[in-house]
Amino acid sequence: MGWRTELHNAKLRHRPRLKGNWERDGMHEVFPRLVEKIHKRENYQSFNVNEGQNTEATSTEDGMPPRTNQAAAIPVVLDAARLTKEEFFRYEEAEIPVVISGIPAGYDGGTFVGPWAAQEKWQFAALENDATLLERRFKCGEDDDEKNIKVKLKHFLSYQNDNHDDSPLYIFDSSFENDRRSAGRLLKDYRVPSYFSDDLFRLVSEHRRPPYRWWLVGPKRSGTCVHIDPLATSAWNTLVVGQKRWVLFPPHVPKSVVKGSGLIRDDEDDEAVHYFSFILPRIKRKAALMKGMPKYENFCCYEFTQNPGETVYVPCGWWHAVLNITDTVAVTQNFCSPRNFDKVWMKTRTGRKLMAWKWLKALEVHYPDLARRAKAMNERDGFTMKYDPIEIRKRAMAARRAKISQNKSVESSLDGNDSKKDARDMDTGSDDGSTGSSTSSSSSSSSSSSSSSSEDED
Repeated sequence: MGWRTELHNAKLRHRPRLKGNWERDGMHEVFPRLVEKIHKRENYQSFNVNEGQNTEATSTEDGMPPRTNQAAAIPVVLDAARLTKEEFFRYEEAEIPVVISGIPAGYDGGTFVGPWAAQEKWQFAALENDATLLERRFKCGEDDDEKNIKVKLKHFLSYQNDNHDDSPLYIFDSSFENDRRSAGRLLKDYRVPSYFSDDLFRLVSEHRRPPYRWWLVGPKRSGTCVHIDPLATSAWNTLVVGQKRWVLFPPHVPKSVVKGSGLIRDDEDDEAVHYFSFILPRIKRKAALMKGMPKYENFCCYEFTQNPGETVYVPCGWWHAVLNITDTVAVTQNFCSPRNFDKVWMKTRTGRKLMAWKWLKALEVHYPDLARRAKAMNERDGFTMKYDPIEIRKRAMAARRAKISQNKSVESSLDGNDSKKDARDMDTGSDDGSTGSSTSSSSSSSSSSSSSSSEDED
C-alpha cells in the first residue's frame, strides 16, 4: 500500500463527515498570510479587556509577574542555563506559564548536563533515513469508535511533504514507550527536565495511569484545539524542530468564551487552524465589546510563538490551543507535582476512582505528607473513596442487609398469600358442609322411606 492510499484511508476514518475532502476551506492558500501577520508582530502578545488592546508585559521587582488578572509578563521567559529548580517552583506554585530556553541544548537546573540526542535524531532529514522508525506505525488520530488510527512514519513524512489539507493529520503518539524494539528508542533521545521530574503519577503502574507523554510530528496547519489538560495536571512541551503558535487563557475565563460559543458558523470547522485564523479574533473582538458583562469580566489571553529549543510550561487549569506554523517535531508530558497535588487529587478521586485508591496507598509509603493532605481533603469534603476496603465492606454489609430485608419481604408476602388462601379455603369448606348435611339428611330420609316401604310390602 502506497502512502497516498494509507493516508486517504486514515483521513476517511478520522473525519468521515468530510468524505475525504480535507481541502474544502482552502486554508492552504490563506495560511501563509496568517503566518506573515504573526511574524510581523512582537512575539509575546497579551490582550486584556481592561486595557482594550495588546499590551507589553510588566514584572514586579523580584521578577515575578503580578498575581492579578491584569496584563502581566505571561509567559515568563527563562533560561535553563541559569534557572534553578527552586526558582522554577516559585512560578509553578503561582501557576504562571513560562517558556524555558536551552533544555535540549543540554542545560537544566542552572547547569550543563549534556545535549539531547533528539537535537540531531529528530531532524526531518534524520527521520527520513531512520531505519528503526520508518516502518513503525504511529497514532495520528481516532475513528468514531475511539479506535486508534496508525500509519507508518515513512508514509506520514511523505504526506507531510505533499498535502494541501486545511488541517492535516498529526502524529500524537503515546504508545512508543511500549515498543522497546524500535520506537522505545525515542525515550533515550530526550530527558525529562528536572523542573518537571516530580511526577507523582509514576507511583501507580504504567498501564493504570492515564496517557501522559506523547511524541509529536505536526505538519504546518495542524494543531490542537483549545482545551485544559485532564485531571488538573500541568504540562510541558519541548519543541525540537519548527515553530508553534500558542494562545493561553487563565483559568477564570469561562469555557464558553474560550470555545467561541455562538461565534462559529454552521459551515465552519473548529480545528486549530480555523481557531487561530477566525475564531480567536472574533473572541477578542466580542470580549472588547462586552467587557462590562460578567462573562467577559477580566478577560485576557496571551499569544506567542514557540521556537526550536524552547520548552513551554502550562500550569493546571490554563486553557490553551496550539497551531503548527511550520512542520514540527516535539515531545510533551503531563504531570502532577507536590505543587499542584491538591487540585489533581480532587479531580482524580472522582475521575479515576480505582487509580486514586492505589495512588493513595503508594503516597502513604513514599509521600506520607501528601497522603495526609489527601485524607484531610476527603474528610473536609465528606468524600468517601469507592475502593477503600472499609467502604467496600460497608457496601457489602448494606447489600446483605438489603438482600435479607428483600427476602423477608418476599417471605412475608408469601405468608400473606397463604393466609388469604387458607381463609378462602375455609369459606369454601363451610358451604360444602351445609350442602353435604342437606344431602345426607335427604339420603337418610330416602333410605328410611325405602325401608318402610319394603317392610309394608312384606
